[in-house]
Amino acid sequence: MRAAPMIDEAIRAEGRARLIRDAALALAATLLLTLSAKIQIPFYPVPMTMQSLVVLVIGAAFGWRLGAATVLLYLAEGAAGLPVFAGTPEKGIGLPYMMGPTGGYLLGFVLGAALTGWLAERGWTKSAGGALAAIALGHVALFVPGWAWLATLIGAEKAWLAGVAPFYAATVLKTALGAALLPAAWWLLDRVRRD
Repeated sequence: MRAAPMIDEAIRAEGRARLIRDAALALAATLLLTLSAKIQIPFYPVPMTMQSLVVLVIGAAFGWRLGAATVLLYLAEGAAGLPVFAGTPEKGIGLPYMMGPTGGYLLGFVLGAALTGWLAERGWTKSAGGALAAIALGHVALFVPGWAWLATLIGAEKAWLAGVAPFYAATVLKTALGAALLPAAWWLLDRVRRD
């Protein structure tokens, strides 16, 4: 059974107003993605950004279409040379940066947002267990192309050791945070609508 994305329940709009709403939300979300890429939190064994969590929450809140479109807009900003990604402009900008070691993860952002949004539209994010599964599956959708692309550059084992293994603890933490955040947002939205 398909449910309306959280954003449709929170900010109702039709026709042209919906297009304007969606464009404004997508632009604002790309700013949030940029911010989440730039802030590093000290963590073991590598510093953590909140970028993957923000990608997946955008998908869950916006639904699969607007969620994926928002991440594609973010990637277009990066391809155009805006320093929106982690490590930019220090590690390069534009398409050369996107074709580097993190290119697969950037593609994975689109897949993760779309999958999480699709699951959210089926009600998964309204409960802690469902949200936990949706965010976990979103992370898998993000890591698989990331690992695969990195494996073409440095080999499968090195890609696993450098591109997946160091992120286990941070991914578990972000998945748990998403599992708490999404049902809480639905609960708050329900309370606001009742009042």
